[in-house]
This record gives sequence, C-alpha cells and structure tokens, in this order.
Amino acid sequence: MEKKMAGKKKLEKENLSPKTAEFYSFAPYALGFALFVCTLLLSGCVPTPESEKMQTPQVDKLVKTSLQEKRVNLLKAINRRFDNPSAHFELGRLYQANGSWAAAEYRYSTVLRFDPVHRDAQAAMVKVLTESGEQARAQLCADTYTKQVSSSQEWSLELGQAFQKQELDEYALACYQQALRLGPNSAETNKQLGFYYLRKNDNVRAREYLSRSFELNRNQPEVALKLGQLGVEIRIPQETEKDTK
Repeated sequence: MEKKMAGKKKLEKENLSPKTAEFYSFAPYALGFALFVCTLLLSGCVPTPESEKMQTPQVDKLVKTSLQEKRVNLLKAINRRFDNPSAHFELGRLYQANGSWAAAEYRYSTVLRFDPVHRDAQAAMVKVLTESGEQARAQLCADTYTKQVSSSQEWSLELGQAFQKQELDEYALACYQQALRLGPNSAETNKQLGFYYLRKNDNVRAREYLSRSFELNRNQPEVALKLGQLGVEIRIPQETEKDTK
C-alpha cells in the first residue's frame, strides 16, 4: 500500500509543470528566509539598552568638557592676575549661560570695580538681575548706567548696543533715543535706530531713520542695501565739473 502511495506522489510530481515544481522545491527556503527577515526587523524596532547607549550622542559631554576647560583656564588667569576684567567678564558669561546668577553677578561686579565703564558688563549685570527675578535692582542699575552716559552721544550709543546684545530692547531704545537727542545729526545713531526698528519689523520707522542716516553719510553700503530692500529709491548725486574759469 505504501509503495502504491509513494508511486502515486512521484507520478503527480512528475506531471507538474517546471515552474510549479521549482516553486515547491524552493518553498521551504523562502519560508525560512522570510522568518529570518521578520525577526531581524522586529529586533531592530525595539532597541536594547546596549543599542540605546550606542545611539546616544556624545555632543553634550564634549560641550561640557570644553566649558569646564574654559572655566579652569579663566580661573588660572584670574589667579595669576586678579585685576583682569576680561577674564572676570568671560567667566561671568559662563555662569550666566549656566543660570548661576549669583556667581555671574559677582564676576560682573568685579569687572566694574576694575573697569567702571565696561558697557558689556553693565548690560550683562542688568540682564542677570532681570533673569534672577530682581526687577527693582535691574531697573535701578539700568537707570544709573543710562544716566552715567547722558553727557555723551557716543557713550549712550555704546551702552545701547550693549543692552541690545543682551536682548534688553527697552533699555537699548532709551539709550539710542538719548544718543539721538545729544547728536541728531549723527549718521551712526540714526543707523542704529533704523536697524533697531528693522529687527522689530517696524519698517516705517526703520525706513525713516535709515534714510536720515544715508542722507548724513552716503558711504554706507549696508544702509543703502536695506533701503533698497525697503523700496526706497537711492539716488547718489553725480559730481559736478569744477568751474575752471
């Protein structure tokens, strides 16, 4: 009986087409390969703790190491010469970026002891006090520093630029306006006010001050470019021939 069944199966297999026979012979291998691929894909979708560690970027670690080295070098420079405003200021910036308000305030106040007109340190001090929640002290310092430069258009402009670096726009504008009162015909002051309003997307005022700045000094390519972008037609007067008579 078994011989008959085996012979029957053999006969059926012999009657199959070549493509069908090839399929049946390859089917066990295809099934095994499909199972292998599925297993591989599933294992890749669920990372193991080891693979998570491998995928974690090392950027943060490198940045922290670099900042620590910079801090150590600045402290060494201060130990060599304590009356070093630049080193204290850079160290204050590191503390400020890290949110260490008390340490940053101490460094900036140290800078101002050795260099009372360090505009960047003055602005940074106001910023630190603002960020630490001491609004009253921040306002008092800002008013004091602004009053200190109230006799000079140049100093008012410098302090305004320092405030703007710290994104203290209210104080920056007060200094720019003070500088403009002291020197209404200053091309630089009008330019700074123009760019200030440009950053505020106030194109009307930006156009007004930049146009005035360009009138006062036509040798300002960056101002001419911005005016062109604002739709202002720039006309540079041609030199007239000298009367040789």
